[in-house]
Amino acid sequence: MFQYYFLLGVRSLRRNPALTALMVLTLAIGVAASVSTLTILHVMSGNPIPHKSDRLFVPQFDNGPLESYKVGDKANDEQMSYRDAVNFMNSKAGERRTALFGIGMPLEPERKDLGVFVVRGIATGGDYFNMFEAPFLHGQGWAPDADKRGADVVVLSRKLSEKLYGDADPVGRRVRMGGSDYQIVGVLDTWNVIPRYQHLIGPETAFGDEEDMYIPFTTAINHQVERNGSTGCQGNVEPGFQGFLDSECTWIQVWFETATPGDRAALQSYLDSYAAEQRKLGRLKRNSPNKLYDVMEWLEFEKVVDNDNKLAVWLSFGFLLLCLVNTIGLLLAKFSVRASEVGIRRALGASRREIFTQFLIETTVVGLVGGVLGLLLAIGALALIALQSKALATVAQMDWIMLLTTFALAVLAAVLAGLLPTWRACQVTPALQLKSQ
Repeated sequence: MFQYYFLLGVRSLRRNPALTALMVLTLAIGVAASVSTLTILHVMSGNPIPHKSDRLFVPQFDNGPLESYKVGDKANDEQMSYRDAVNFMNSKAGERRTALFGIGMPLEPERKDLGVFVVRGIATGGDYFNMFEAPFLHGQGWAPDADKRGADVVVLSRKLSEKLYGDADPVGRRVRMGGSDYQIVGVLDTWNVIPRYQHLIGPETAFGDEEDMYIPFTTAINHQVERNGSTGCQGNVEPGFQGFLDSECTWIQVWFETATPGDRAALQSYLDSYAAEQRKLGRLKRNSPNKLYDVMEWLEFEKVVDNDNKLAVWLSFGFLLLCLVNTIGLLLAKFSVRASEVGIRRALGASRREIFTQFLIETTVVGLVGGVLGLLLAIGALALIALQSKALATVAQMDWIMLLTTFALAVLAAVLAGLLPTWRACQVTPALQLKSQ
């Protein structure tokens, strides 16, 4: 019986292809807009490294000046000074630790047809790659002693490597950047870093695609590599590279990785002890509480998913609701002109239940086709977004459970949208319809 009514519903939809196409397209656009927005928000708000996010911590204590400070004021700077960053890297706190800041310098390629161009990257410690599980295409990160002696080594991104050397493995070759020759020790594979993930690895790199290159933290200091971004406390830092090193309020980020989430308390104790010692030395002026953020807490603190993104979700739901209302109107228009058909079927013995089943199956077909088309449009839209910026959203980053749930809701919404016109069709009085024919 279901197959009979299903085929009957399909034939009915084919009678007026323009109206049917309009209903399907209206529903599909609403589903596509909602799914695309939800997927992007899911990627932006999800846990970027779920299996270890509760073992990665960024410390924060207030390096700001005492002038105009009042108890309870927010921290004057979210980052660490150079002196604190070095102390933390040389400490034994946590299982791994790294400091990092954004850099940029001109690259002189061997190929003369390319010309000199500026590359950007991160100056960091060797633990960085293991901490954030960076995928390597060729080679690996630099050895621990490279950090200590400030070796001129570099890890390239796949994009930069292919630009300079094509598909060849460049490990062992040298590239000239900022007036110095760096030996290539590794090439990172395509790293689908999204903006929220980049907030974990340096505020200067919070937008755009993955970085071009990575060099040791000490190497960047020794060569006085130009920094990307600015200091944390405007107006309080002397100009020049030495001012950057001497400042108590600059823009260097520090991350710790602990062996277990339970080691957080020990890391917090170390941070409190360190801050207390620095206050005794007169370096830290303010008495603000020392904070320790894990990955999700840090992203919440940075407000990576802001109110504008949340508003976009509600607007997408509103757009879907508007599409559903339009679909209801179109279904009402479609079924209202079929009142005579319903009257004849009722006069021939069809029950209200059978009429209801037939029309409900028709609306379900509309929901299924609209939902499938909506998902295809959403996948296409996300693919276009991925072409513009790999950092924002890709089909591979979709949460398929969420998509299937959204699709099921779309079909259910279409069925619910058809309940009113179906109920209206079932209220037709056979005798009145036959009399009017």
